[in-house]
Amino acid sequence: MDTDQLIRTLAADNAHRAPRVGALLTMGLLVAAPFSILIFATFLGVRPDVMTAMHNPFFDTKFAVTLSLAIPAIIISLHLSRPEALMRGWGWLLLLPVGLLAVAIGSEAMMAPAMPMTMRLVGKNSRWCMSAIPAMSLPLLAGALFGLRHGAPSRPALAGALAGLLSAGLAATLYASHCTDDSPLFVATWYTIATAIVTAIGAAVGSRVLRY
Repeated sequence: MDTDQLIRTLAADNAHRAPRVGALLTMGLLVAAPFSILIFATFLGVRPDVMTAMHNPFFDTKFAVTLSLAIPAIIISLHLSRPEALMRGWGWLLLLPVGLLAVAIGSEAMMAPAMPMTMRLVGKNSRWCMSAIPAMSLPLLAGALFGLRHGAPSRPALAGALAGLLSAGLAATLYASHCTDDSPLFVATWYTIATAIVTAIGAAVGSRVLRY
């Protein structure tokens, strides 16, 4: 059987595979979520001034940014679980958090600065951010890879990277409720670096475990 015929056969078989992949991805994330929450509850916890922080639009923006990364990444990863699927026409969804951050940074720049730009950029929690998001992402990444493994992605490294993105997005959503650095500059810098770490891990592991 040549490669083209194999791909067509897998694509035909995918008619009943796709719902199964979605269900298993959901199950994997639900099973993994308590472990991420346990890490959060043990080492972090919700910030003490959360009720006051909710009146700050930049606090709310953090959740909009992280969810606008996680949700499209879930959609694209399910799309890529099919053997004939291409990234073309889907990548723009991953620009949503970039656009939100650009608008938020521009809005903050037009306001009277409450603190110097350097302090807004570095913040107080950069080290926690760099370690907490990847740590909480790992159980979710394992769950995501478990679900996607039941598909047939033709580009396993890319599918693994998307699993990393969705895991980091969900973990960052959890972490955002702890982080007292609400500046979009901080989010654009440290959340992005932490997400890149998880994405790289997902690509490396996915290239092996998602191969068929």
